[in-house]
Amino acid sequence: MTRALLSVSDKNGLVPFAQKLVELGYELVSTGGTHKVLEAAGLNVIAIDDVTDFPEMLDGRVKTLHPRVHAGLLARRDVPEHMATLAEFNITPIDMVVVNLYPFKETIQKSGVTEAEAIENIDIGGPSMLRSAAKNFASVLPIVDPTDYGVVIEKLQTNQVDQAFRKSLAAKVFQHTAAYDALIADYLTVSEFPTNLTLPYEKFDDMRYGENPHQKATAYTTALSESYSVLNAEILHGKQLSYNNIRDTDAALRIIAEFEETTVVTVKHMNPAGIGQGENLEEAWDKAFAADDISIFGGIVALNRQVDAVTAKKMHSIFLEIIIAPSFTPEAFEILSAKKNLRLLTLPFTNTISQNLEVTSVLGGVVIQERDLIGESEANFEVVSKAQPTAQQLRAMVFAQKVVKHVKSNAIVVARDGQTLGVGAGQPNRIDSVVYAIQKAANKTGYSEAVLASDAFFPMDDSVAYAAANGIKAIVEPGGSIKDKDSIAKADELGVVLVFSGTRHFKH
Repeated sequence: MTRALLSVSDKNGLVPFAQKLVELGYELVSTGGTHKVLEAAGLNVIAIDDVTDFPEMLDGRVKTLHPRVHAGLLARRDVPEHMATLAEFNITPIDMVVVNLYPFKETIQKSGVTEAEAIENIDIGGPSMLRSAAKNFASVLPIVDPTDYGVVIEKLQTNQVDQAFRKSLAAKVFQHTAAYDALIADYLTVSEFPTNLTLPYEKFDDMRYGENPHQKATAYTTALSESYSVLNAEILHGKQLSYNNIRDTDAALRIIAEFEETTVVTVKHMNPAGIGQGENLEEAWDKAFAADDISIFGGIVALNRQVDAVTAKKMHSIFLEIIIAPSFTPEAFEILSAKKNLRLLTLPFTNTISQNLEVTSVLGGVVIQERDLIGESEANFEVVSKAQPTAQQLRAMVFAQKVVKHVKSNAIVVARDGQTLGVGAGQPNRIDSVVYAIQKAANKTGYSEAVLASDAFFPMDDSVAYAAANGIKAIVEPGGSIKDKDSIAKADELGVVLVFSGTRHFKH
């Protein structure tokens, strides 16, 4: 007689699975609520306390933590001494463990849950049985996922339970219990940067490929799902998102979260191509498109208002990969969905992102930091030049500073109030970024109102000189260089407004 121990919080598929096990000659042992469900289905089930000769106690905290359970799981069938020990103590081997754990994740996601409630949903016996069974997978089948019930039965019926299959189930157990423990550790951890970093992620989807066709890729979500995430967006139209689509759309969502005003953000290769704001969505789109009508080709568009038909018609006229917005009017959706390969996504937009830490992989490890959450405000600005900024220039500086923090360093943004005009991203030196951004901006409508924002200080006065020589009348930068006085002197010499924001926004 082979024996299976079943103790599950998720009862989906339990009864049919147990019935198949009985047909295959398994003797069933079970605990608590699982026992009641199986017994109510007319199955013969041995109660766990009949196996242990010990009652469940402490409100169910202790029921399977017993040598009669764990010896039955851990005994090696190929070691005579182990089997003799089982016989000496009249312990029946357990050949299968079917366990899924207390719903800790679901519990802590409930509104108003208390710490005491969360702690009572930390499973102890379940992970212990699973780990014992998984360690002894050569003899014991460890099953943690109800979606595996069907394949387990099929393999048992066809005598195809080989060591490779057993090993795969064991690996799944340890992945599951590790993620379970990591979530608990994260819930209980007070330190922002603990000694041991545990990051529970759950598989979202396999990608067709990564950044390039020869690279494999998969997407994972955080264990506690973030609602404001491209991975939680609803795809209304179009095919699966690629690796690059996900990265670019994530960048667009981060940028647009900076703004409460009606805003359109266009993104290419994780950098903003153009950003526009307006009294209505059409005006915001017009400004974003005019900001860079070349780079947006094949790009991503994020809009923080419902997409209307007028704006949809304008977006329909160019090639775009993705449009993401809170919603689309029926007319707008009909217009845009006519393009077979255009992906249309919806997501509840927000200006508050709850995920405050960012993790980046490096060879041999990760680095982790707080997100750049510093807000931009005129109140934090220090005017260091003799020339004084106008109210319009100050508003443009705040806008440009919100953008520059999302541009790859060295980052320069040329903008007027509510519209980017030129973006210089990722150059090895700052003056090249200044030159590129100004060249992009110089012939655009509104350039006479433009300000220039820098993500970090100017190491010398050449950036101020070039900007002034090309019509820029106001500059905002963090300050903090040992040569700040040179930039200030150059600004005063050329009659340029120079403002120190006090905040650096490097983005590597």
